[in-house]
Amino acid sequence: MSHHWVEIFPELELIQDEDIRGKVMDVYDQAMKEGGWTDLKSIPFSLLVETELGYVDHVRAVTKMAIESGKIMKEGGFEIDMDALIAGGLLHDVGKLLEYTTKEGKVVKSEYGKHLRHPISGAILAKKFGLGDKVVNIIAGHSKEGDHGWRCNEAIIIHHADFTYFHIVKATQYSS
Repeated sequence: MSHHWVEIFPELELIQDEDIRGKVMDVYDQAMKEGGWTDLKSIPFSLLVETELGYVDHVRAVTKMAIESGKIMKEGGFEIDMDALIAGGLLHDVGKLLEYTTKEGKVVKSEYGKHLRHPISGAILAKKFGLGDKVVNIIAGHSKEGDHGWRCNEAIIIHHADFTYFHIVKATQYSS
């Protein structure tokens, strides 16, 4: 296991299936390479709100909220694939590494990102690296792109965790 990614995303160690865990790291390696990034900490979690919170803060928070929700749903008798949930949480915004770029020292929408938003590019990457249909569904369906399609249970959890985080950060921005 790449200790580099585990240091950034300790939640990787919660993925029981080593193959899935490895593929999540492979997707990040490829996204970093394709997007031309050297440091995830320089990437904002969104271009829609002004905040010091970055990509890693967001991805980890969404994943941790999803893990707790997944545990509660499992206790209630619902079928939740925790490995897919965690992998999908960690990868739900990986497409932003392709959607964003830096221009004159500022992170902006890339040319690629003007044509393809991060849920789609992230899902393509996940599929390319052999992650299962649930993980691909989570990534593709986590944002508005998923509003008119079917979301697996895990995608529903990630979708709501993602929007909970976004809306609270946005509300905090206006109340300060």
